[in-house]
Parts: sequence; structure tokens; C-alpha cells
Amino acid sequence: MEKLIFMYDKKGDVLDIAIGKPKPAICQELGEDMVVRKDRKTREIVGFTILNFEKRFEKSCKPSELKIPVGIHLTAAEA
Repeated sequence: MEKLIFMYDKKGDVLDIAIGKPKPAICQELGEDMVVRKDRKTREIVGFTILNFEKRFEKSCKPSELKIPVGIHLTAAEA
């Protein structure tokens, strides 16, 4: 199972989320300062970048919705 790796650049106000070890990928803009990164060969999502992350929450403490296209794959645990 891949781990999510969170990296935040406070100066640039950028949150980067990698699924597993970061690797080269192609980027696709989703709008609203969000980018999805996909593996060049398999086109599987390998991470996300959220620009202006802190600014989204500085005016209120209310939850903010971030629409991220994610597929979940469940596997049976081995005994």
C-alpha cells in the first residue's frame, strides 16, 4: 500500500501530496489552483499540488471543499 507524503512550502503557500515516493509525472490543471500529477506511462494519479493552500483557510475556520478525482481500490487482507 502506498503512503501519502505531504510537503508544504510556506513561503510559496503550496501543498504537495505525493502518493508513494515522488516521481516524474505529467501535470493536468484542475482549476481553482489545483494540479493533478499522473504517471507518464500508466496515467495513474501519483500526486496533487494545491496552490494558495493557506489562503483558502485564513478568512474562516470553516471546512473548505477541495474536489480531487480519486479512485479507491480495496483489496482483501492476506491471512
